[in-house]
Amino acid sequence: MEPLSVDRLTSTRIPTVHGEFTLSLYENSQDDKDHLALIHGDVEGEEDVLVRVHSECFTGDVIGSLRCDCGEQLESSLRHIAEQGRGVLLYLRQEGRGIGLLNKLRAYDLQDEGYDTVEANLMLGHGADERDYSIAARMLDDLGVQSVRLLTNNPEKIESLEELGLPVSERVPLQPHLNRHNSEYLQTKADRMRHLLELGSLKNGSRANPHAGDVQALSDRAQAFAETAGRPFVTLTYAQSLDGSIAANPQEPLRISGPETLELTHALRAAHEGILVGINTVLSDDPQLTVRHADGAHPTPIVLDTTLRCPSTVRLLTEPGPTPIIATSEDADREKQSELEAAGAKVLRLNCDATGGICLEALLDALQDVGIRSLMVEGGGEVITSFIRKRLVDYLIITIAPMLVGGVHALRPFGTAGTDAPSGDGQPSQQIQGFPKIENIQYRWIGKDLVLEGRPVWPESQ
Repeated sequence: MEPLSVDRLTSTRIPTVHGEFTLSLYENSQDDKDHLALIHGDVEGEEDVLVRVHSECFTGDVIGSLRCDCGEQLESSLRHIAEQGRGVLLYLRQEGRGIGLLNKLRAYDLQDEGYDTVEANLMLGHGADERDYSIAARMLDDLGVQSVRLLTNNPEKIESLEELGLPVSERVPLQPHLNRHNSEYLQTKADRMRHLLELGSLKNGSRANPHAGDVQALSDRAQAFAETAGRPFVTLTYAQSLDGSIAANPQEPLRISGPETLELTHALRAAHEGILVGINTVLSDDPQLTVRHADGAHPTPIVLDTTLRCPSTVRLLTEPGPTPIIATSEDADREKQSELEAAGAKVLRLNCDATGGICLEALLDALQDVGIRSLMVEGGGEVITSFIRKRLVDYLIITIAPMLVGGVHALRPFGTAGTDAPSGDGQPSQQIQGFPKIENIQYRWIGKDLVLEGRPVWPESQ
């Protein structure tokens, strides 16, 4: 038998929402299928290249089926590769773990009758996993990749590539999101196929929707940022209606996101060391700012309150939790400071900016000094606008709920550079012109809500 060979027939530029890739089409001496490589950046002769070896899944990749995690893995891998700046995604035409689309659909019918994915494949006369990675190894050889960091949950894939002579220096996990259609399928992959998955605990008879992979990735990014940037990593997150409203009016709270998204919000809180809101949010919502719908520690609450309007009876001070930090101005009332400190708060006096609002740069420096390296900003609208205006947002997560409110919008108009606009607690603040664009965008449905996240990229200063 002649050794397997591959031939790169053509390559072309493919722009995507994640960035620009080169798409190369390969033929080979083993089968008559067209296998594909998506390349981002320069990988020839490089070691430790981020690689995803992805097997075709029409139902997941094309029509977004919720029965598997394939489409999500494809999208997440492209995003990770783009963020890394270089990498390869191989798209192998071996549908249904190698059994083909017809048999995969038949296996789905058997799964609906109560058999798991392994049992269904065996009943159809196939193995649990019939995929072959020989072509993948030869394609990576052709691209000049010396060793890989492999995006996978499957140890068998790592073992196969190494047996084929391709060193795997690291496994990079792809944590899935569970839903009622795929939880048993993913549990079978973990129990019977050795896949390395964190599926969460049972809740009300079903698996909780885990966000561990995304949250851990964000936490790791935040820690790395704080070590080099000298200030906390700032994640801005809020929920809005379809028309952009975050509340019906400035004085009344409004529950916008659904219960499933609330779990994500609390998981994000647990991933950050501090959580920040403005005094208007405290006065209208009286929030606890704790982690109650996910596992993890409570973050330190931080309240922007230039004139110390915070009552000593708010839940941040009367209910268990970390000691809240109230950031105020140098001119704030000293007696009110003593009252708040007696109730359990730590009052932090900071210089104000030129127009009277709390200097956010000084605040971040002070939080870094007390050991807070990651900060989640929840709002309200004046705080959201202030952090964006100051270009102090490193990651953005927006939940869009299927409702119309006609109320208060998250962002205030920037106007022209140098004009007055509200700061974190209603005071004016210096403007910086220009809203950011969002790159490396990820979209996903959680319950009935659409969650959008990505990295803000600021326009050039005018």
